[in-house]
Amino acid sequence: MASVNARIDQAPIIDIWPEPQPIQSTLPSVLAFDIGMLPNPLHAWVQDISDRMQAPIEYVAVSAMIAAGTLIGRKVGIRPQENTDWVEVPNFWGCIIGRPGVLKSPSMKAALAPLYRIAERERELFQAKHDEWADREIEREMRADAFKKAVKGRLRDNPGASLADLTAADDPEPQLTRYVANDTSYQSLAELLRTGAPNGILAFRDELMSLIKGLDNEANVEARGFYLSGWNGTEAYTFDRIGRGFNLHIPAVTISLFGSTQPGRICEYVSNVLAGGAGDDGLIQRFGFMVWPDMPANWKDIDREPDAYARGQAFAAYDCLAALDPAQMGASSDNYGGPPYLRFDEEAQAEFRQWRTNLEGRLRNGDMHPTLESHIAKYRKLIPTIALVHHLMEIGSGPVGLLSVLAAMAWGEFLESHALRVYGAAADISGDGARTIIRNIKKGELSSPFTIRELKRKGWSGLTDEAHVMRALELLEEHHFLRVKPVETGGRRSPQVIINPKVLGQ
Repeated sequence: MASVNARIDQAPIIDIWPEPQPIQSTLPSVLAFDIGMLPNPLHAWVQDISDRMQAPIEYVAVSAMIAAGTLIGRKVGIRPQENTDWVEVPNFWGCIIGRPGVLKSPSMKAALAPLYRIAERERELFQAKHDEWADREIEREMRADAFKKAVKGRLRDNPGASLADLTAADDPEPQLTRYVANDTSYQSLAELLRTGAPNGILAFRDELMSLIKGLDNEANVEARGFYLSGWNGTEAYTFDRIGRGFNLHIPAVTISLFGSTQPGRICEYVSNVLAGGAGDDGLIQRFGFMVWPDMPANWKDIDREPDAYARGQAFAAYDCLAALDPAQMGASSDNYGGPPYLRFDEEAQAEFRQWRTNLEGRLRNGDMHPTLESHIAKYRKLIPTIALVHHLMEIGSGPVGLLSVLAAMAWGEFLESHALRVYGAAADISGDGARTIIRNIKKGELSSPFTIRELKRKGWSGLTDEAHVMRALELLEEHHFLRVKPVETGGRRSPQVIINPKVLGQ
């Protein structure tokens, strides 16, 4: 027996854990940003902000375009075809994507500054007008009393007398012109559009996914429908509600929507959309200005004053958009409703027609995932409206020219590369989740064994949904990082995760 025990002690230990196999990242590459895609008055200003902050220029450029589109709204649209009444307005939807600490919020704040400056100026003008209107309260009451007495006197003497020459005093309360709303219900947003933002408004959320996920809730189905209508920018909407009133009419719901989010949050959401789950109604595909740039490899300490000339040039261009007069810029109108509009000149029309022909061919060849196809299809609106914004900030009047169309087409290629990154990463969300788990195991955030409940409680990006968690664990098991074992606990089978000791260097 002693000899048997000795032989057992001397026997080699068999390693039953294979070596973990790397899980490669498949994040698609994106095109580099070309400053020439922006209208000329914004070039130096956008570059200056990006340089001083050492933030991705994409964050600043997209924010700048969102601000420009908001100011134009439905004051003037673009009719992309030569003869039809198809019209689009530049109420852009955008989302900038990046991990915490990559200067998303400061970039947006800096580039939206002209819009907020104009909004504050409108607030000051409104306050002055409203104070004057309030000072006329006694005068209005006296005029109203005088009007009533005049009517009574005439009808007392002659019940059939005409009152056409008697007019009541017309002194309506001033309304504040609004450009931005940050935290509002869809009903309040509708009231703003009805009374204070007839040309459209920007719904801005620093953390955009909280709004989007909220709209997925069944209780918010009407709010979701309202936002979807607002993307079109030209659809009328009428509220008829007990308690709020009837025939509360908005001639055109025009909503720009903008904010930021983190890669894990949007990938988790888009992954569900790709699988045909919640959100598969085209809402996320409406975010044409969606960018997820690479972080600059190098950082420099740039400590200098803002470029005053560049800022002045940019702010002046935004002021021109705020004061836009469609008649003075040569916009046309017809008798069938819709906003005033511009068309392309001959060269631009030919170029856009060729671009559109290529687009429609791509959408019909079946090579794209249906969700991505839906996203690219919305470039029918995005490209002509980018061309309109570019033209209005560079030229300011007349037909939209070739250079503006070429700039818009360059934007289209650039933005499509970012869309491919988002949808590609969402399709690989199990890989991203797996890499997140391993990274945190190595940091000591999880110890062996752990439960799926423990993992979900961590709240790590992309790992809050049980289906995503299970797919990530399956991938890790396939690559020999861990094993998932069912364990009996009080009559129930609860999976327990055992980490490969080699992951921990054991």
